[in-house]
Amino acid sequence: MERILKDRRVLVTGGAGFIGSNLVESFLLSGNTVVCLDNFSTGKRENLKPFANNPEFKLIEGDIRNYDDCLKAVADIDFVFHQAALGSVPRSMTDPVTSTDVNIGGFVKMLFAAKESGVKRFIYAASSSTYGDNPDLPKVEDTIGSPLSPYAITKYVDELFANNFTKTYGIDVIGLRYFNVFGRRQDPDGAYAAVIPKFMKSLMKHEIPMINGDGSVSRDFTYIDNVIQANHLASVVQEKAAINQVYNVAHGERTTLNQLFFTIRELASEFDKEILKIEPVYGPARMGDIPHSLASIEKAKKLLHYSPTLNVSQGLKEAVKWYWANL
Repeated sequence: MERILKDRRVLVTGGAGFIGSNLVESFLLSGNTVVCLDNFSTGKRENLKPFANNPEFKLIEGDIRNYDDCLKAVADIDFVFHQAALGSVPRSMTDPVTSTDVNIGGFVKMLFAAKESGVKRFIYAASSSTYGDNPDLPKVEDTIGSPLSPYAITKYVDELFANNFTKTYGIDVIGLRYFNVFGRRQDPDGAYAAVIPKFMKSLMKHEIPMINGDGSVSRDFTYIDNVIQANHLASVVQEKAAINQVYNVAHGERTTLNQLFFTIRELASEFDKEILKIEPVYGPARMGDIPHSLASIEKAKKLLHYSPTLNVSQGLKEAVKWYWANL
């Protein structure tokens, strides 16, 4: 049985962003009517251009911090996929006020609006940053530490609100703790760009990339198609034990920044041999970063029937091809 969402009315908040626009595309391809709510503070209009003329797609330009915008967006919606947030640990260290306003205030407004409108299920982007200073590897959903950044605090508080709303109002909620998602449409520009597109753009321009710290920091890098799968599964699962839970969404393998750089360099050199000559430089470690991250995906496998399709190497190969064609 194919476990994908079909023939429903869905809302994707932050639908102009990297993950959001990929979800919009997938839901449209599987026969859903899709509404996107975005204020374009970090999302890009170009990410929505492929869907602009699709009669099953609607864009609402609004802000999750505005409750009226939230109510407008959830009207007649079956499922909400809440991706809208101000991401980035460094951004939250620089401006904790705005990160808190968006990530907590906007989350609660969106969740309450969904409840008020009778939405069937609210699926939201949680974060691996919630594990904080807990040293255990792999990370298991029920064991977390103290958050190390304002961003991590906001994402943990969202989980607390979601759990409370489930008990108080009876709305079905599922949280997906994303682990370092990468892939097509991820923005390489800006002060808070993710490491993979930043490495890729630097190499393509024959510039020297900088690695934060000594390169030993490790992450469970997760290709976008695995995240799309998890969102579909979270929307269609019917087993009671699987609902009102939080799940790790990852591949379950650990890659250091050094390994990541040299893998990307090797893949990119297939398009430009000169790239093989580029060596990275090393800078200071980032404040608020956890040293290592590796997910256990056993809970998602068992309850959601999650089965990631592309590992890091396969995902990087696809991502490099996309960047080479689109940057």
